[in-house]
Amino acid sequence: MSAATSRKMIQIKQVRSGIGCPRYMRETLRALGLGKMHRVTSRVDTPETRGMIARIPHLVQVVES
Repeated sequence: MSAATSRKMIQIKQVRSGIGCPRYMRETLRALGLGKMHRVTSRVDTPETRGMIARIPHLVQVVES
């Protein structure tokens, strides 16, 4: 097993639109691999990822797996 596959993953789902939000929020959505409603992406659970989610908690929903 490689180091990337043994790390805990989280799924992030966009539940609200970034339209009308400040630019940094839209850019954070893009950095997480989101941008359209109801898209889901998997990311490694790191402090950096959690920090990005903390900036836009009203736009995303986290499903830990």
